[in-house]
Amino acid sequence: MNVFDKFYEVTNPEKALRRMKARVVMQNVKNSGYDESGASHRKTSMKGWDANSRSPQKDIDWNLHTLRQRSRSLFMNSPIATGAIKTERTNVIGQGLVVRPKIDYEYLGISKEEAKGIEKTIKKEFGMWANSRFADATHQNNFYEIQQIAFLNTLISGEVFAFPFYKSESTSPYQLRIRLVEADRVSTPGSVSGDYVDLNKKAKNGNRIWNGVEIDDEGAAVAYYVCNSYPLDFERKKEWNRIEVIGKNTGNLNVLHVFEVERPEQYRGVPFLAPVIETLKQLTRYSEAEITAAVIAGMFTIFVKNENGEDNLDFAGAMEEEETEEEKEEYKMGPGMINYLAGNESIEVADPKRPNSNYDGFVQSFCKYIGTALEIPVDVLLKSFNASYSASRASLMEAWKSFRMRRAWFVSDFCQPVYELFLSEAVSKGYIDMPGFFLDSRIRDAYCQATWNGPAPGQLDPTKEAQAAQMRVQNGFSTAEQEATEINGSDFEQNVEQRKEELEKMREAGMLGGETNAGS
Repeated sequence: MNVFDKFYEVTNPEKALRRMKARVVMQNVKNSGYDESGASHRKTSMKGWDANSRSPQKDIDWNLHTLRQRSRSLFMNSPIATGAIKTERTNVIGQGLVVRPKIDYEYLGISKEEAKGIEKTIKKEFGMWANSRFADATHQNNFYEIQQIAFLNTLISGEVFAFPFYKSESTSPYQLRIRLVEADRVSTPGSVSGDYVDLNKKAKNGNRIWNGVEIDDEGAAVAYYVCNSYPLDFERKKEWNRIEVIGKNTGNLNVLHVFEVERPEQYRGVPFLAPVIETLKQLTRYSEAEITAAVIAGMFTIFVKNENGEDNLDFAGAMEEEETEEEKEEYKMGPGMINYLAGNESIEVADPKRPNSNYDGFVQSFCKYIGTALEIPVDVLLKSFNASYSASRASLMEAWKSFRMRRAWFVSDFCQPVYELFLSEAVSKGYIDMPGFFLDSRIRDAYCQATWNGPAPGQLDPTKEAQAAQMRVQNGFSTAEQEATEINGSDFEQNVEQRKEELEKMREAGMLGGETNAGS
């Protein structure tokens, strides 16, 4: 109460009450909306919630080193984490995404037959390069295996960098090579370890450098700084190489930065497991504890108690057939083990009450929690389809929404740019004839149109799903090309050509005639 309220409280209590009521109403008006729920600072449940979000660089870049290390540790040591990441890799990339050229012949002013001829040539030439290990800078992987590595590292570390370059070798008609670099090596010049990020570093041209990414005044990434070693490797002097995003002479991309953007002005990627790192670690610890308890229970373990309270037991398994005198004095634990005790010693049997009957239900619940954050239904995450056909299919369909989304951005960030670089080299060398390819960027884009096929969702009931696909095509809800892609990831035109060849061979062998006569 202020001075006037106190005055009216003495001289005119009724007016003082009206003033207090009016103040309460005004306060309720001011505190409407989220202030009474998610934005409240008065509720007991919200008082201790200190949620202060900052810039993407401070929220993400300052914590990336720790997130990466913990994500990699989980991938190497946690079965659920490994399964989640490999499930994404297998369904999004599989054996590798395959290009299907779709030239915009109408814009180019050529016939459909001419476009088909060019597309066939592209498939042959691209297949020659993509299936060769010379597509990889290290000569270890072909292009499809490079896709698997790039996507897997994007999930584990949050991002991966690909640096296209050209190298002439007598064993390959193409010079294009792809070098993959892990996220740790892209850092700000002068940084000693990955756990420190300097957001005030400036390049010689005045541009800002944020965690190895040079940003111009418009916020565009114009260059990346690549260190010759990892942050914690000190065997040699650290040096940084500045690589511009777009080549000055060619206009081609020199850097392919593959990552999933979550916020505007975000320049580094976040590991796939970041939202559930703590949950996965705790679940892994719990599983290890349950396994250890079950092993001890299976050994019928006993503990020796003595007056001195010394702990000199050796958890070493079953005793050997022959022992030395010194070994006989030691106490060991193992299946069906009996130890002879000295004077003033007694035994106590360990009963951890394992296996725990609630273990499976507890893990299932946690996996639902984890799968929700990662957009992987628990049935798909655990590869356990014990529900009805409808429920299992619903889980697969929900998972494939996520798989298709991630495939789309991976194609956009990695596959399509590499494909366009390949076409540029193929046309420049005369291996593929594309008139006007280098004269107009719009003509080039028309030639570079393509789709990328990968693993299909699969079928829980092939008969039902084949019938449904047939009905969709007959009613115009879909096409035979779309259904071939959805059912098994195949190419409809190739299927027709192959089927035509098979029918001709069967006709030549007299098999079709016999089947027709038998049927009639």
